[in-house]
Amino acid sequence: MSLRQLGRSGIQVPPLAFGGNVLGWTVDEPTAFTLLDALLDQGLNFIDTADMYSVWVPGHQGGESETILGNWFKARGNRSRVVLATKVGMQLTPEKKGLAPDYIRRAVEDSLTRLQTDYIDLYQSHEDDPTVPQEDVLGAYADLIKAGKVRAIGASNFTAARLASALEISERTGLPRYETLQPEYHLMARKDFEAELEPLVLAKEVGVINWKGLASGFLSGKYRSEADAGGRTRGKQVLKYLNPKGMQVLAALDDVAARVNANPAQVALAWLIARPSITAPIASATSLAQVDDLVAATKLKLDAEAIAQLDRASAY
Repeated sequence: MSLRQLGRSGIQVPPLAFGGNVLGWTVDEPTAFTLLDALLDQGLNFIDTADMYSVWVPGHQGGESETILGNWFKARGNRSRVVLATKVGMQLTPEKKGLAPDYIRRAVEDSLTRLQTDYIDLYQSHEDDPTVPQEDVLGAYADLIKAGKVRAIGASNFTAARLASALEISERTGLPRYETLQPEYHLMARKDFEAELEPLVLAKEVGVINWKGLASGFLSGKYRSEADAGGRTRGKQVLKYLNPKGMQVLAALDDVAARVNANPAQVALAWLIARPSITAPIASATSLAQVDDLVAATKLKLDAEAIAQLDRASAY
């Protein structure tokens, strides 16, 4: 599988990342081991998680996804084969949130313990924290990199202005720079990324590992009516896409998929992978069939006509 570099970090990854948000939420530990084994066997060794996954589930405290990954690393002895990304900053409890240096130092130790590892390949600010000077945040990350606990850092859910500010500070001071950005970006949500963030990441050589690559599953084509969404874990999240534009995008995906002997999910991810600004879209899987879709997407090369058709259907 061809590899791509995360920004200027020197870290090489496949052209798609597995979203670990499902681990401990819609995927139990035995199933997770099966899926993770299959991903690694196929060369998809880039896994993205966060300390707060899955705090939104009743009875969960956060850390469930990291814990499952840590158990898998221990059981398989394969940590060195995986590019591991996790995040800090979103609220776990009223006291556990934000990007204050003291909190980052505590949070990384908690993540390392759950993950049963002594280093994180990509440690990301899960969201911006305007209450803490960016120099202080980057300084805390510098200490972690110096200590060998983190290899590179990234930003998630940052505005173009705040990312540009952080990159300027790094350039001026020599502090570590954000090598990646993790924005929402897919065929149903293009404007926010393309208008301001995309020109910036291209100019500054920042890698992009966008989240929600399949729009909560909508772009797989399995949600075409409110009835389809009923009773599903992510059903409520796709209701906003059940509109004329959503149907237009699905029709284009269906058409392209039929021409290239693929399915809509594979085509939607291949469209992302083909975009020059995107390093590795993030997508999840809850079954081996869905893992097969992720692998197939990395091998699917869309021609200019197919990309243009999807661009037109999803235009904002």
